[in-house]
Amino acid sequence: MIAKEKLAKIVGTRNVSFNPAVLDEYSRDISFVNSVRPVCVVKPKSSGEVQKIVKLANKTGTPLVPVSSGAPHFRGDTVPGAGGAVVVDLSQMNKVIFVDRPRRVAMVEPGVTFGELIPKVEKEGLRLNMPLLPRRSKSVIGSMLEREPVVMPKYQWDISDPLACTEVFFGTGDEFRTGQAAGPGTVKEQWKVGGVQKAPYGPGTASWHRLIQGAQGTMGIVTWASMRCELLPSLEEPFVVNASSLNTLLELTSWLVRLRIVNECFILNNTNLAAIFTKKWPDDYLKLKETLPPWTLFYTVAGYEYLPEERIDASIKDISEITRRLGVEAVRAAGEISANEILKTVQQPSSEPYWKLGFKGACQDVFFLTIHDKLECQINAMTDQSEKAGYPASSLGVYIQPVVQGTGYHCEFNLFYDPENSGEQNRVRELSSQATKNLMSMGAFFSRPYGESAGMILNRDAATVAVLNKLKNIVDPNNIMNPGKICF
Repeated sequence: MIAKEKLAKIVGTRNVSFNPAVLDEYSRDISFVNSVRPVCVVKPKSSGEVQKIVKLANKTGTPLVPVSSGAPHFRGDTVPGAGGAVVVDLSQMNKVIFVDRPRRVAMVEPGVTFGELIPKVEKEGLRLNMPLLPRRSKSVIGSMLEREPVVMPKYQWDISDPLACTEVFFGTGDEFRTGQAAGPGTVKEQWKVGGVQKAPYGPGTASWHRLIQGAQGTMGIVTWASMRCELLPSLEEPFVVNASSLNTLLELTSWLVRLRIVNECFILNNTNLAAIFTKKWPDDYLKLKETLPPWTLFYTVAGYEYLPEERIDASIKDISEITRRLGVEAVRAAGEISANEILKTVQQPSSEPYWKLGFKGACQDVFFLTIHDKLECQINAMTDQSEKAGYPASSLGVYIQPVVQGTGYHCEFNLFYDPENSGEQNRVRELSSQATKNLMSMGAFFSRPYGESAGMILNRDAATVAVLNKLKNIVDPNNIMNPGKICF
């Protein structure tokens, strides 16, 4: 175990906490992962301090759990998976290193949240391709490392986007830079000759950034990352298409994204749309939900510096031809919620309380990647299983996000529940586990397995587990980085 004095020598006495109340906060989250209290929490302020912590942990055999986002946490990856762990809280590493408009790239430290970065990139005429309503305390780097789906699939060329380059300290304590940042020269030397760290591939022919994405801190600690940004539009026109049937909306979504006409584009059912826009619970939620259609497709068309009105008009005309052929209509509101209100909301982090917690106080997510041909059957299977488990399908939130220019879909089911009601909690826990098994048998790809389901998902692919363990033995031979997670 690491001695307090040695940690204090690295980060300062004020940045090491053994306070029981603080440790309790890091011992659990809003998931069904067992509570494990860390021995202390340490808050480094620089990459040099991170490296020293990792090297000290190797000498003492101390597990490290990296945490970059603030509470509440949802997936169990920040709860220690082994006793005697030290939580490495990166929230004090919160510098926006640069924002480069000509190259449309920004670089930040892991403590930078969406609420902090959005206004800084907007000031430079840029915007983030961000997830749907991240919580205000969510780390931008944490989101990219978790491969959370982004709301503008038009600009997502690879499932790893918008992540570009990273600096990571592997479990050995060795510094490593991925992508264009690897060289030649240091990052500062690259800046001097006009280089920016935007290309994620490399060093060499390997895509090393994929090793740390989705790893849940089991390979190393990222101390900065760069990301691809997009231009801020001069004009935007938002629309919604309401429907009682999902199939037509999926076909329309496919055309809109494949033809690269729209920016933001996603589908919500009335449960999630009402949960996002409810101000007072529970009465306003029920009233609002009654005014909403079963399914709503939201999208925007945008114009930029040159001829923005003409560009938008041309896009609207093209979309009108598609909607006419499919027998649907693009309008300016879903029930009492205007398209402009949706646009304004989804371009910022979630308001407080976080939208998934307002309904009942807790939420368990079941999410996966799939393709157009399988999606509707998978959703129907989930609603049937939900009813059989005693969880009303009408309370089930559904979020559908096209990814990688419409080549696939992220499908997410949100199971809202009361954490004080043990019966309801157990029902949701069992439903989420059984639903994962059932959906896998129907072709759902769980690319980001967390918590209790991780073993069940990964055990279906022994070859992948074998490769991951080989890589883990190379970059973290002493197994100090977040042991107990994924397949480690």
